[in-house]
Amino acid sequence: MDMHTVVVGTAGTTADDVIAVARHGARVVVAEEALAAVAASRQVIDDLAAKPEPVYGVSTGFGALAVRHISPDLRAQLQRNIVRSHAAGMGPRVEREVVRALMFLRLKTLASGRTGVRPLVVETMAAILNAGITPVVHEYGSLGCSGDLAPLSHCALTLMGEGEAEGPDGVVAPAAQLLAAHRIEPVELREKEGLALLNGTDGMLGMLVMACADLARLITSADVTAALSLEALLGTEKVLAPELHAIRPHPGQAASAANMLQVLAGSGLTGHHQDDAPRVQDAYSIRCAPQVAGASRDTLAHARLVADRELAAAVDNPVVLPDGRVESNGNFHGAPVAYVLDFLAIAAADLASIAERRTDRLLDKNRSHGLPPFLAGDAGVDSGLMIAQYTQAALVSEMKRLAVPASVDSIPSSAMQEDHVSMGWSAARKLRTSVAALARVVAVELVAATRAIELRDGLTPAPATQAVLRAVRAAGVEGPGEDRFLAPDLAAAEEFVRTGKLIEAVEPVTGALA
Repeated sequence: MDMHTVVVGTAGTTADDVIAVARHGARVVVAEEALAAVAASRQVIDDLAAKPEPVYGVSTGFGALAVRHISPDLRAQLQRNIVRSHAAGMGPRVEREVVRALMFLRLKTLASGRTGVRPLVVETMAAILNAGITPVVHEYGSLGCSGDLAPLSHCALTLMGEGEAEGPDGVVAPAAQLLAAHRIEPVELREKEGLALLNGTDGMLGMLVMACADLARLITSADVTAALSLEALLGTEKVLAPELHAIRPHPGQAASAANMLQVLAGSGLTGHHQDDAPRVQDAYSIRCAPQVAGASRDTLAHARLVADRELAAAVDNPVVLPDGRVESNGNFHGAPVAYVLDFLAIAAADLASIAERRTDRLLDKNRSHGLPPFLAGDAGVDSGLMIAQYTQAALVSEMKRLAVPASVDSIPSSAMQEDHVSMGWSAARKLRTSVAALARVVAVELVAATRAIELRDGLTPAPATQAVLRAVRAAGVEGPGEDRFLAPDLAAAEEFVRTGKLIEAVEPVTGALA
């Protein structure tokens, strides 16, 4: 669906624009000033190509083969060959939104006027995006250095009218056939252009941008479910007081505590920790919820800072500098992006881990302060949410494995010319799996906490909690009662969390949450 038009200039792009193009089919227009800058830098490349002295990427081979000078009659073949040979991905297809982000971010760099391609290349890539044509890109093939080489090469192959792509109808067909159907002429690449299409951090950056958007929503959702669990366990909201968080001034921690307080305002379930079974303090999974979610927030803030810097960058090698020099460089190295992708996987795993501990506490009659075992209707005859917690535990265990950093590894390539790589693409791929798992983990806590609150007879939950209960039941997640087929309830809860409907349910009562 065409949500709006995104204009690409010379100064980079924004996270919102990436998401608009990748997920919502926004139309892409290249600004006239960008096309002028592209034409100017292309003139620099054409001038260098006419000279007898070898220039890397213009009149030489690539990587370990850069020592060979390529004669003018072979340069078009050289550019075709680098795309064909580098389109060597394997494994499952990468998601459509990732490929669209990858192409849009490469277009962003091409439009910067720093890469030396012709305006025709930029305009054709925009046309392919606007036609809804999505190159077939495979899971494996990027080491996150010299850019996301194989993934970008599969995109460049489509630009040349070769290989396979998915049409706007979702059907995979030969790229030449799809281009012809949309009256797009394949591009015959000239000097430097094949290299310029391949040399960027665009895939890992696109996945980082989308993960940041998803995690922001999930962290806020986890604040809500943590508040519901605190309420269901008759905990105290006093630990959420702003003055407590002011003396440890991590901004994310204060924001999460404030969110929880807003959700709990007016609750008749909080503050009962001194009733029948007195507690001096709530368990860490309740009491420290703002500290853990807050650390995730602050990690996310750092990741967004890195993403914004990369969104403003022109990543290629060599680049055409403003003074006309064409210089080799190492800006394609994915380390800055890879690190934060790994940081986010760690934060997501820990956020899931503490949510699972709260869920387990809700189901354990020895620690739930009067709730029935496993929140079952008739414990023994019914198993309640016992196995829902098993599913949650399996997800958390996988997330812990996915939190092992990819960016600490490096396998040298290209005959030791590329002897240290970032593995940023791998960090991005596992983060996507982790983000999806986090939505499921938070969903299970939501199912358990809402059921537990409804089992607290005689106590009135907070107005925000009541709004959640109405919305989640309307979404198809049933409340307490005898055992039933549980997977549909969990799937409905996952959709409710993943799409932001949980936040939408509470904000009319609480006001905007952080």
